[in-house]
Amino acid sequence: MEIDKKEFNAKLKKLTLPIAFQSLMLASVAAGDALMLGRVAQDQMTAVSLATQIQFVQNMFIMAATAAGAILGAQYWGKGDKITLQKIFNLMLRWSGLISLLFFAACEIVPETLMRLFSHDDPIIAIGSGYLRIAGFSYLMTGISQCYLTTMKVTDHVGPCAWISSSAVVLNILLNAVFIFGLLGAPKMEARGAALATTLARVVELALCLILSAGEKYIRPAWSRFFERHKELTRDFRKQCLPLLGGGLFWGVGFTSYTAIMGHMGTDAAAANSVAAVVRDLICCVCNGVGSAAGIMVGNELGAGNLEKGKAYGIRLKNISFVIGFVSMLVVFALTPLVTRMVILTDEAQSYLTGMMIIMGVYMIGRSVNTVTINGVLDGGGDTLFDMYSLAVCMWGVAIPLALLGAFVFHWPVLLVYACTCLDEVGKIPWVMARFRKYKWVKNLTRDTEEAQPG
Repeated sequence: MEIDKKEFNAKLKKLTLPIAFQSLMLASVAAGDALMLGRVAQDQMTAVSLATQIQFVQNMFIMAATAAGAILGAQYWGKGDKITLQKIFNLMLRWSGLISLLFFAACEIVPETLMRLFSHDDPIIAIGSGYLRIAGFSYLMTGISQCYLTTMKVTDHVGPCAWISSSAVVLNILLNAVFIFGLLGAPKMEARGAALATTLARVVELALCLILSAGEKYIRPAWSRFFERHKELTRDFRKQCLPLLGGGLFWGVGFTSYTAIMGHMGTDAAAANSVAAVVRDLICCVCNGVGSAAGIMVGNELGAGNLEKGKAYGIRLKNISFVIGFVSMLVVFALTPLVTRMVILTDEAQSYLTGMMIIMGVYMIGRSVNTVTINGVLDGGGDTLFDMYSLAVCMWGVAIPLALLGAFVFHWPVLLVYACTCLDEVGKIPWVMARFRKYKWVKNLTRDTEEAQPG
């Protein structure tokens, strides 16, 4: 089917730019932490990088709920069913609220145990534990605010959503400087200052979500019916959420395992990997934006019953993902000399970082293609199981075992082990393309039952 390229490009731009900017601003917090703490001491930077892996795992649970809500929400929004969207909002909040409470409790009760998962160096464990005890309070609010922001994205409020996130990020970075270095009369708290800045920024973010969502045109939770059960809708939500959770945990725990493996290869390897991870997250903002836009665009058309148009959108978005991948690779290569001069590292860590950046450049091709195609197009049509299967095989069946063997059995060089941790994204591209061309994702997920009808 031929599509109106002008219409397609306008929709893609409208959705991608705010989401990519939001992703960039979120990644800027980690970059700010790394740069500021890197100016204090290498151990401070490394400890915070390792400690934030706890929130990374929490986000896997929250993202499963919000992604399931976005998949169903985009289709019901395309159909024009706002009542069901409100019920989906409630489902997301119940799931995310419980997860946030559990992670908060773990950070307050056993922070040292959590840190020992990533490092055996006592100074780093002590710094990271202090960070988690303060940052744990921010984990209570993150899950709730993400539900609000997800609902805004799928209901044509992408701009305000990006504005809220960006405002919180700017505040976070400013407060980072104040509390890390002890500016404006504040105490010099170093890593604990970064945690306090994050917590205060999350308070502001949630407050802005609540205030803005009070507007007439916004979808809000139905608090009076918050615990109501809707069997068919809950089943649909669970059908999307559980594979996304499985895939998210495979990916999230796998990525955390990569960090732990590099952490156990020495402080220099961990420090270099921390900086490389920040750069990776910054460069991935474009593919994250296009991936989120892809899910919404494809989901809207499929939910409205325009299956051929949704398919054509998916094909064009898949093609765009390859362009983004190769451009991202070139950007990483170009930034390598600048990045290696921006942080204070030992000579050995500097050498590791240069090699990691080159390896990561190639990795960006696979990351871009898979983010847009799997997490955007396939998920937009409800084909969420494939992501879990591909991660189980490529990450857990190949990349992680190779990295573990290389690090702890064969004692391979640091850069070879790092290359193993990047292998899964590039290696699964042929499989992803084969799955895409089966077009199992071209389907309408909405229901016409009484429960799903507007009131």
